[in-house]
Amino acid sequence: METIDVVIATRNSGKLREIRQILAPLGLKILSLRDFPEIPEIVKDGQTFEENAVKKAAAAARQTGRIAIADDSGLAVDALQGRPGVFSSRYAGENATDADRYLKLLKEMARVPKGRRGAAFLCALAVASPEGKVEIVEGECRGEIASSPQGAQGFGYDPVFFLPELGRTMAELEPEGKNRISHRARALEKLKKVLPNFLKGYQ
Repeated sequence: METIDVVIATRNSGKLREIRQILAPLGLKILSLRDFPEIPEIVKDGQTFEENAVKKAAAAARQTGRIAIADDSGLAVDALQGRPGVFSSRYAGENATDADRYLKLLKEMARVPKGRRGAAFLCALAVASPEGKVEIVEGECRGEIASSPQGAQGFGYDPVFFLPELGRTMAELEPEGKNRISHRARALEKLKKVLPNFLKGYQ
């Protein structure tokens, strides 16, 4: 059976690595937007993670002529009324580093006491065909905002996202451990169940 090309609508190497690992059992040929440098950056201007994921997946599918998968994910902090939310990647400005973002978050959370530092990583994943067919799945991982960054694994807000049941931040987990419990992993497990049917006709 011919291998199906699937484009992951991202240029983020950490995100791409996670998605590749989790989707590996499906035997797909995984490409990314780095394989299509002519495609301009897709603007994320939706009000929700779902809107952004669909917009990215549909645009990538249309412009590459292949099935495309896109995620939009971020951190929703209870004490900040759900911020940074859809603005997670732009929380400290357009060209900020991961450290800039999580250090800004820690500064905003400095006066929030333990017990009120709940947060969730949220992920919406969309798969789209060039013809416009779309499916959406979601994943969530609850935790707390740590008082200081810990760990060197992962990316984004992982160093300050503490998992009480494990006694570690997300950045202290090995990739295999993170890929069992993260918001993106949970959404991808759901996606693995709908993808085979979605891909029928593309073999």
